[in-house]
Amino acid sequence: MDKYVIGLDNGGTIIKAALFDLSGKEIMVASRQTPILTPKSGYTERDMEYLWQCNCACVKEIIDSRIIEAKDVIGIAVCGHGKGLYAWGKEDAPARMGIVSTDGRAWEYPKKWKEDGTYEEIHPQICQDLMACQQVSLLAWLKDNEREVYDNIKWVFSVKDYIRFRLTGEAYCEATDISGSGLMDVKNARFDKELLKKYGIDEVYEKLAPIKYSYEKCGSITEEAAINTGLLKGTPVAGGMFDIDASAIALSVTTPREMCTIAGTWSINEYIAKAPVMDGSIAMNSLYAIPGYYLVEECSATSAGNLEWFIKEFLDEDTTYDQINQWVSETKPEETDIYFLPFLYASNAHPLGKGSFVGMTLFHKRRHIVRAIYEGVAYSHKTHIDRLLSARDKPECIRMAGGVVNSKVWVQMFADILNMPIETVNVKELGALGCGMAASVAAEVYENYEEAAQKMVHISQRIMPNPENVKIYQKKYEKYKKVSGALDTVWSEFTV
Repeated sequence: MDKYVIGLDNGGTIIKAALFDLSGKEIMVASRQTPILTPKSGYTERDMEYLWQCNCACVKEIIDSRIIEAKDVIGIAVCGHGKGLYAWGKEDAPARMGIVSTDGRAWEYPKKWKEDGTYEEIHPQICQDLMACQQVSLLAWLKDNEREVYDNIKWVFSVKDYIRFRLTGEAYCEATDISGSGLMDVKNARFDKELLKKYGIDEVYEKLAPIKYSYEKCGSITEEAAINTGLLKGTPVAGGMFDIDASAIALSVTTPREMCTIAGTWSINEYIAKAPVMDGSIAMNSLYAIPGYYLVEECSATSAGNLEWFIKEFLDEDTTYDQINQWVSETKPEETDIYFLPFLYASNAHPLGKGSFVGMTLFHKRRHIVRAIYEGVAYSHKTHIDRLLSARDKPECIRMAGGVVNSKVWVQMFADILNMPIETVNVKELGALGCGMAASVAAEVYENYEEAAQKMVHISQRIMPNPENVKIYQKKYEKYKKVSGALDTVWSEFTV
């Protein structure tokens, strides 16, 4: 009898459940969209109960399809966007609205901790930069601004740990997610109350659940969750992981040789190493899904989500992605000198940087503007990748995931701008596949992620850079950096 695994992927706006067989073949995908709430400029939130209902509906759609029977599902795991805050209250209900990883309300806290010496003192433990969207910053903000909510928190969760908690009734902090929160002594893989005290939030120590790893069993489907999802009560639930780890696992990043880039709402650029990079050249080191490795990461919310905004606000409802890709392919890189800073959600330059078009004239049409967005996103990724390459050798190629891989013209542009071959994977829902691989290891179908990758990951052909375009983009990238640097001088005049 064939057996299957389900991966649940909780992105910043869209929830997806994907069904896989044990060879990694994607059988079915179900999705739901959850609205982002913006009560103030710089705030991004979502309703936690509605989010849970959407996860249940996605899984139930798969089970109700009758493609497979619930008894043939041997496990499920969840991944999700990192950072943000999904707090569970002492009344066994959400403590407040969930806070998404694009939220910027707590921007002053990392700034303060760097200015007063706290960051320098704790960096050897946390092994990463501090960001406004991390749990540590958001909890400090809640303590100062929503003290009732802060005191009422029972469990501090990432989005995927929250959903897994609702599936199983068991509270855990999974290592890949919590090690990127700023709350963890990453060097020693543990929580430290003295570390939290230095932030001024030592009360949080009691709100942190036990640490588990991505491939470990973290409970099973409860009776209530079985009713809501259609899965059988007792179906094993694996720890799951941060979505950037899930995508890396699904891209078969199992040794330090590989490097990958994930282009979704966030620009994620990463590789794995036996030791963290601690010289300050790299923003984030966290624990990887494979024990013994750190995930060395450069990231910012400056990727393909910028295109989604432009489509929603400025294009006709019947405009298709094929049309947009056609506009870009018909516009040569040397034909336009518009520069777009993809800082609608956040910036990887000045912390208060805003999305901007520079260089537009009456000559320019929407095809030029869309090309500028495509290029700006790729330049932003290159900014991060160049930082990573300052700490390691250039890889043979870069493996790529995220919404950008659905556009051949965009993938080719990345190859040209990065001047490196690009490989993708023959599956659409990469994060969900990584979760499926975690579920298969937890179910002891495969011994580890290396074996799961051999069986379940299928790499596509390489996209090679175009030498002529490489030369053009090198010059344009230098101008992009100058534009960004020049605008850094004015952002402090803007408010969040």
